[in-house]
Amino acid sequence: MSAALGIARRELGATFDSAVAYVQIAGFGLLANALFLNEFFLAQRLELDAYFDALPLLFAVFLPALAMRTWAEERKHRTVELLLTLPIGTTSAVLGKYLAQLVLLGVLLATALPLVAMLFALGEPDAARIATGFAGAFCAGALMLALGGLCSALTKDQVVAFVLATVVCLLLVLTGREEVVGVLDGLAPDLAAGSFLYERVSILPHMERWARGRVALDLVAYAALGSAVLVWGTARFLDANRD
Repeated sequence: MSAALGIARRELGATFDSAVAYVQIAGFGLLANALFLNEFFLAQRLELDAYFDALPLLFAVFLPALAMRTWAEERKHRTVELLLTLPIGTTSAVLGKYLAQLVLLGVLLATALPLVAMLFALGEPDAARIATGFAGAFCAGALMLALGGLCSALTKDQVVAFVLATVVCLLLVLTGREEVVGVLDGLAPDLAAGSFLYERVSILPHMERWARGRVALDLVAYAALGSAVLVWGTARFLDANRD
């Protein structure tokens, strides 16, 4: 774990040495907050539902953008060989980079703190509901970042990694929408593919339940197990494809 933490610190230092990370964080915060405020002034309710409703699609675009350089850049510049020959183990290296990504996810969600402060300044919102919403969003984001890391390891091109991860993340989100489920079920009623994806694959229903304050451990299990498998798969792929 100490080796993984060392890699995480190295990765965070490199990330914040570049202006790209600041632009991504600022862009995410401005867009997410603007979408919330637009709905807030229309509905005039002391809740963050509109913010959490916007997060899945924003995550599906911004998180692959954060993760795309994780391994693709290392492989492109052939620095991955040096990193993996250090006496830390491939799994520790992958875990360290993943931990750094989780810190960035926390920073992205922290851009909503002014909204939380505004709600409490205006009245007495449901603090427990807000907390569960952020917890659910963090779990979902952690899974998407693990997926983005694997996609980054599969290619030396950051753009390819971004597109691949975005497509899969959008699949995880859009298969949770009723209109998509209806279309897929209508195409093959006997297979009921839409209902299967909604119940077994999509992360959107889990996020929506947590955002409404309905805590269920299935999201934690889904995100933890899925992230662990993806991190393990990333390490095994890098071990098997050292240039």
